[in-house]
Amino acid sequence: MNLLIRQETPADYAQVESLIGAAFADVPYSDQSEPQLVARLRQGKEFQPQLSLVATQQEILVGHILFTPILVEGSRQHQGLLALAPVSVLPAFQGQGIGGKLIQRGHEIARELGYRGVVLVGHETYYPRFGYEEAATFGIKVPFEVPSANVMALALSEEGLSGISGTVVYPSAFFG
Repeated sequence: MNLLIRQETPADYAQVESLIGAAFADVPYSDQSEPQLVARLRQGKEFQPQLSLVATQQEILVGHILFTPILVEGSRQHQGLLALAPVSVLPAFQGQGIGGKLIQRGHEIARELGYRGVVLVGHETYYPRFGYEEAATFGIKVPFEVPSANVMALALSEEGLSGISGTVVYPSAFFG
């Protein structure tokens, strides 16, 4: 597989939104709003282009991932954290490790940029292979109802999530 992972550019936007729609079309827990979410997040002041990645195979755009800065508000506000949402791979290319490669490259870039950790809401059997654990383990929760097993966090360094606990404060773009 000749896979290239690079930063998304504005020229990719329409194709990425189509890819995301296709990736989530048959996902039972999805409301199919993921393409609109990504479009809103790109417009937000928190958007960091270097954390929006695409995967191409023979110049075909086959995957996308987006990380967005968040806060965790508890006894004090904690910065240096990201939300991973969403990761998308075209259905015909799923099961080939593309999503995993996007996740791993995103983690590398986040570390280079000095981020401490990542929080996500996702499938409880997929993300642990990349080191994610239940966020409750760290005292981190989200401001909406979702099973605890689906809220996960990952420290990007040995002490990345040390001393961080509370409720995730997402950018308003997450809520339309």
